Amino acid sequence: MRFGRLLGWDLRFQARYGFYLLYGFLTTFYTIILFALPESWKEKMAAILIFSDPAAMGLFFMGAIILLEKSQKVTSYFAITPLKARNYVWSKVLSLCAISLVVAAVLAIIAGHKHILLLLAGTFLACVIFTLCGIIVATKISSLNQFILFTAPIEIIGFIPAILHLFGVGSFPKVYPANVCMDLVMGKVPSFLGLTVTVLTIVLLTMGANKSVLKLWQEQGGIKL
Repeated sequence: MRFGRLLGWDLRFQARYGFYLLYGFLTTFYTIILFALPESWKEKMAAILIFSDPAAMGLFFMGAIILLEKSQKVTSYFAITPLKARNYVWSKVLSLCAISLVVAAVLAIIAGHKHILLLLAGTFLACVIFTLCGIIVATKISSLNQFILFTAPIEIIGFIPAILHLFGVGSFPKVYPANVCMDLVMGKVPSFLGLTVTVLTIVLLTMGANKSVLKLWQEQGGIKL
């Protein structure tokens, strides 16, 4: 299956199961919150909203997505096709990042953010990291309760240091990937070392996600030649 067809399938899947409708509602809700805040609060609140929801949506929803694919035998079909695991992984990542970037852009404009391109770059990197983590966990669980339980530690080490970093609190280094992403969301250019660590983190998570998907497909009865 060509990557373009797979990406289109994921986008249609998300539309069919209400992802766009849900984030249309959430964007409206977040917009109301931002309009109700004093100007001095808007930028940081927008950063928190973006980082903790649209940027992390892959971590929240990947369990439901892959469990639904299992129940519909989609993963069994993929297991017997020439589809590459990396294409499956990055189709999931990019399709969710598309929603994340649209929501982040809307919230950034409403908050009067002055560095929207940096904000979108930080949102994209965070979304990639969280979605890859979500894929790794989702391929190993058999219920949503398990997914929620296993992703809770990821949320803690992903959200709390970044939010503390936003307010200048905490001891996590600036090169910590979550802090690098938060700096970008706030319109700050991180260090070269911080960006390098973040990219290496994405590379390692991609490798882990590819292996997890291949193992899932083998369990579903397919053998990749």
